[in-house]
Amino acid sequence: MRQALKLHPDSTCDAVTSIEVEVARPRPGQLVLHYVVSGAIGDLRLPPQGEPARSDELWQHSCFEAFVGAPPDAGYCEFNFAPSTRWAAYRFDGYRRGMRDATELKPPRIETRSADGRYELRASLDGLAELPADAPWQLGLSAVIEEANGRKSYWALAHPPGKADFHHPDSFAHQLPAA
Repeated sequence: MRQALKLHPDSTCDAVTSIEVEVARPRPGQLVLHYVVSGAIGDLRLPPQGEPARSDELWQHSCFEAFVGAPPDAGYCEFNFAPSTRWAAYRFDGYRRGMRDATELKPPRIETRSADGRYELRASLDGLAELPADAPWQLGLSAVIEEANGRKSYWALAHPPGKADFHHPDSFAHQLPAA
């Protein structure tokens, strides 16, 4: 099912006309995310592909993100995927509490593709054993987009009032059925 991300009301982005994310949970413990950015792709600052590696602070540049929880548990996971194929995975005990690297997770498989007016990033995550396989997952899907001029914009399924905050419970706006 494809989900449209919305530009944060305090953000401006001249290069992007839309961002959509297709979400799939093909089997227990697996999550597949396919981000599609439409617009003037040449006007974006997208780092070149390199060797996939775990990296912190990917959100400081163009980055695609997923936040996954299984209510009623307050804990959740955060995943960051950069166009460079660098990635990060974190666990939280609750809203911005108890952050730690999710070292038990396998590295995601990240593929990118760019064509005239379209940029795609597909991330496949396996081994999400900490999340219950027989229950729905609540997802927050988001993106940080950096334009060539250095301006950043913030996109998400839903934005809480105030500044962009992808960790806020209001941002977890998509329920993914049990596998």
